[in-house]
Amino acid sequence: MTASRIESVAVVGTGVIGASWAAYFLARGLRVSATDPAPGARERLMTAIARHWPTLEQIGLAKDASLSNLTFHDDLESALSGVQFVQENGPEREDLKLDLLRRIDAALPEDVVIASSTSGLLMSRMQQACRHPERVVLGHPFNPPHLIPLVEVIGGEATSAASLERAMAFYTAIGKRPIHPRKEMMGHIANRLQAALWREAFHLVSIGAASVADIDDAIAYGPGLRWAVLGPFANLHLSGGEGGIQHTLDHLGPPMQSWWDDLGAPQLTPELQRKVVDEMKAALAGRSSESMETERDRVMLELLKARSAAGCATR
Repeated sequence: MTASRIESVAVVGTGVIGASWAAYFLARGLRVSATDPAPGARERLMTAIARHWPTLEQIGLAKDASLSNLTFHDDLESALSGVQFVQENGPEREDLKLDLLRRIDAALPEDVVIASSTSGLLMSRMQQACRHPERVVLGHPFNPPHLIPLVEVIGGEATSAASLERAMAFYTAIGKRPIHPRKEMMGHIANRLQAALWREAFHLVSIGAASVADIDDAIAYGPGLRWAVLGPFANLHLSGGEGGIQHTLDHLGPPMQSWWDDLGAPQLTPELQRKVVDEMKAALAGRSSESMETERDRVMLELLKARSAAGCATR
């Protein structure tokens, strides 16, 4: 089965990530078979897709895109009937994932790829529950999947090269930006990079060096703007002028090493958590999460349009 022939996708688990995936798949003209055992899941999914749809319309819908291509099933096995690709989005708990992947694997023909959206669990452990572990891959998006192009595609010890190729080709065909990291690690790549930033952010709050609001501004109005266009290495390259990244490392390498040596290693104590939560509440000043999400998506959409128009890329 080639990626170009994939027309029917199962979305297993329709929380925040699953609902965003479902909306995106529908916008790409795919038939989506969704399932989630949580009470009220069907209604929440429909509400989420309706909220995402205007944004997806602005991005541009595929010719066959239609909300009528969505079906919801209370039963997992019914949702998997006849699908050609599975995007699993169950709770981030190893025991639940193992059982869920086992059931998914048992219900499908052996050539259907099962992709997990897990944020940090390892495929080598997850695929052990399956009869056909060779078709189980990581397909980790970045929230919200209906807007952010990145998908990390990683195999476990038993994953076949063919399954990785099919997953990469499928995500590419529907307009995603898949990457294939070379080593399986907890948290994968993008989340580990985020964790490194969060670690220092929490450290700075813990020692009273900066407020939550100042740290958010430092990123959103500083390096975050550059990172939205080019990655960290490409930005280092530009910092070196004609000499490129080599010039940057020659001159900033020693100071950079001293900064690394001085970075903090905070403990996420109840006291630190409370301090961050209290400062976050104060910084929001009555703004709702819904309004923030709407504003985030609006700005992100404009950024994606600008990137596309400018042809931004490092490769």
